Amino acid sequence: MSTIALPRVEPALPAGPAKKRLSTWQTWGLILIAPYVLVFLVFVLYPIGYGLWLARHPDSYVRLVEDPIFTRSVINTLVFLIVGINIKMVIALFLSGFFVQARWWIKWLSLLFILPWAVPSIPTILSIRFMLNPEWGIINSVIFRVTGLDGPNWLNDPTIALAMAITVHIWKSLPFWTLILIAGRLAIPAEHYEAASVDGASTWQKFRFITWPSMRTLYLTSTILSMIWTLGDFNSVYLLTGGGPADLTHVLATLGIRYLRLDQVDLAMAAIVCALPLVLPLVYFMMKRLSK
Repeated sequence: MSTIALPRVEPALPAGPAKKRLSTWQTWGLILIAPYVLVFLVFVLYPIGYGLWLARHPDSYVRLVEDPIFTRSVINTLVFLIVGINIKMVIALFLSGFFVQARWWIKWLSLLFILPWAVPSIPTILSIRFMLNPEWGIINSVIFRVTGLDGPNWLNDPTIALAMAITVHIWKSLPFWTLILIAGRLAIPAEHYEAASVDGASTWQKFRFITWPSMRTLYLTSTILSMIWTLGDFNSVYLLTGGGPADLTHVLATLGIRYLRLDQVDLAMAAIVCALPLVLPLVYFMMKRLSK
């Protein structure tokens, strides 16, 4: 009996994962983002790294802490944050309830209200500084000259000057946070208020049991974000007071400029590093809340 030998068939090996090629959109995306990455590395990452390298010596921090202007700047920063932000956010909360009313004149008033936030900081804050001039400023000339009294030298007293800087900061950033809280109010269903009105709830009860529980998370998140931005608010203090009088109204955001003008670059960088313990916990807490 004859046999026929059949050829041996090798089992086919599974094909490896196909190499994915970039699509046209992905390729153009990488091309367009490359200049941004280069600018970020050269003008952001490198200066920060170089500044941290300059502030690496412990002697810089010892000299910084021994400077009484640094201690005063830390106190001013804390006052700026605690007083300015709480006043700003409370006013924004109640103004958001005012501007959600459906009246035609409120719409026009809201356009005027948003102007301080929309216009550039430099001309507006400098104009306020000119208005506060004790000799020819419009405030002393119009208000106090009519009564026959001499107006105060607004920016020559550290307490008044810092208070005016906080006021300018509130005036400049209040419209933005009011708009954010208006958006939060508009997200609350109107049926809740209608049901509360049927039950005879007062305005305060509507706010306490409907508005505030619905906006509490947004309000807290906005407050934390405002604190982070306020720590870097350079314009409100430097353009209005220049850190004066006698460098007593500096905050951490403007203190570095003082050291740079004194050719003390290591102290300028150390002052910026000292602001990180205030910024990083706020960033962590905010991101932790947003991740929920």
